[in-house]
Amino acid sequence: MIRTNTTFTLLQAITAVVTLAIILWFVGVPLFRAEAANVISFSNTLSDSAPGVVSNHTLSFVTPTGLAAGETISINFGTGVFTDVGTIVAADVDLNVNGVEQSLIDGVASGADWNVTAAGDVIDIESGTSTIGANATVTIEIGTNATTGGAGSNQITNPAVNSYEITLTVGSSDTGATRVAIVDVVTVTASVETIFDFTVTGVNAGAAINGDTTSGTTTSTEIPFGVLEADTAVTAAQDLEVSTNAANGFVVTVHADQQLTSATGADIDGYSNGAYTDTPLFYESPTSALGDEDTYGHWGITTNDDTIYPDLDNYFDVGGGGRMYVSASTTPVEIFRHDGPADSTTQGVGITRVGYTVEVGPLQEAGSDYTATLTYVATPVF
Repeated sequence: MIRTNTTFTLLQAITAVVTLAIILWFVGVPLFRAEAANVISFSNTLSDSAPGVVSNHTLSFVTPTGLAAGETISINFGTGVFTDVGTIVAADVDLNVNGVEQSLIDGVASGADWNVTAAGDVIDIESGTSTIGANATVTIEIGTNATTGGAGSNQITNPAVNSYEITLTVGSSDTGATRVAIVDVVTVTASVETIFDFTVTGVNAGAAINGDTTSGTTTSTEIPFGVLEADTAVTAAQDLEVSTNAANGFVVTVHADQQLTSATGADIDGYSNGAYTDTPLFYESPTSALGDEDTYGHWGITTNDDTIYPDLDNYFDVGGGGRMYVSASTTPVEIFRHDGPADSTTQGVGITRVGYTVEVGPLQEAGSDYTATLTYVATPVF
């Protein structure tokens, strides 16, 4: 009877254990072994997703279990898919755990350093004594985007157009997989038609032009100085407007077909006293020296544009004392320039005023038909 009771008690105990195991299994309580966990929020961002080009990789994930000392993070790029994986060294890799950059080396992992080994299609990052805690956020940069401990120089070459799986193992417990898409580059094209409008407008008497005031009214095609009185300067002006989308702006020049010349052959020479200066000088009256007809009268050009010539300097002293003139000439004289698109309304950018001043002395030869023809040339710069 004692044996029978003992056997019955043992069987009862075994039955109870089996029953408990079944109950625990049924409600989902893990038994006897640990299951591997999937990493969370695993992604891989490429710096360039075009086929056949080198690219940086930025992998990011959360490891539920973490990683113990001496364990390895292993990144597998797929057999024969991405090339140049084996060229990656420690300087080409940054490892960041919860915002803290780790120290990576080439060679055997020791102390707090992590060893980087790349071969075939796999990059291994092995811990020395460092660990990664549970639920840590890990970021791994591979390529020239790696900057900690040196600048990365090697990159991984993309395969052909397709979608590719990249797998990850963290220590002995956590795994994950993500995908990257390699896509053809998209070429975007467009064209913008050239805009270039140049307009000459007359200016009324009493208008300001670089320190002087106009004496008469002009139109877009005529500058009538009228009857010139000795020792009295007469100033006339025209407005120049430019509208353009030329990337490097425009240049406007003016030249005369001749000096102001009468039918008798007498002329009013270029500023100053027939010197035909091409460097702006402060205005002075002609000297009227008997026997030197060049000094009997002269005419010159000024402008309101303070950015002239390629260096965009204020040669005509616009906004200062002004009254700076160069000679009217058969050689083109630059009077307006801008180095970008222009709107035809902004002073010095899309609009300027050019002035002409003529003055004769008492020795200037008489004539009722002094004339010259001016030609403006506006050139866009692309």
